[in-house]
Amino acid sequence: MFLNRISLMKQDVEDFGEYPFTVPSINSLEQLDLSNAVTFFVGENGSGKSTLLEGIADKCGFNTAGGGRNNMYRVHASESVLGDYLRLSWMPKVTNGFFMRAESFYHFATHLEDVDEDGFQSYGGRSLHKQSHGESFLSLFLNRFNGRALYLLDEPEAALSPQRQLTFLRILKDMTAEEDCQFIIATHSPILLGYPDAKILSFDGDFIEEIDYEETDHYRITKYFLDHREKFLKEILED
Repeated sequence: MFLNRISLMKQDVEDFGEYPFTVPSINSLEQLDLSNAVTFFVGENGSGKSTLLEGIADKCGFNTAGGGRNNMYRVHASESVLGDYLRLSWMPKVTNGFFMRAESFYHFATHLEDVDEDGFQSYGGRSLHKQSHGESFLSLFLNRFNGRALYLLDEPEAALSPQRQLTFLRILKDMTAEEDCQFIIATHSPILLGYPDAKILSFDGDFIEEIDYEETDHYRITKYFLDHREKFLKEILED
């Protein structure tokens, strides 16, 4: 892996009573070792997974509003505090990559409208604003992403139908096996989490810990719902 370790420099933190160090998973972080081409961050909203992903993006020099090193635009509240306290260990170091934030993808697409000079050739030959949400996501993955790079994705399933999520799994396979890419993905999708040979890191407890696919709430709740739909709905909808 290019990025093989993430460490929190606790000696530099002046106040653990300030955000984001009030988040248990961040507060307890010492180091995470990455040994897989695909690593998933899972956890409830507010558990710290997106905060850490954004901090990594900041430390890599990617635009924390979404984009790579050369995408210079700003979105309110996109600055990372955590990045100043992280140490990233590389072998070897790569500078190519991209940080995709589903929640600010519209702003990234608008930024491209202002700077594009080649007919959006890196995005399938069409403005992302002239594609559906799902099409624009896949155009980014298929055309903008290329080899020997680190890709940080925050909830890429947001605009992808179940069928397109399966397409994305194939993209992951091709890019890791043939293009020598590394992915760190924060997700709620039980489909994406099923990707074979991925490491899954849960942020739901007081510590970040590796768990199996079948241990994730995403798998367990989805499976229970599909196996016992009528019973499940009765339990939550009836007084």
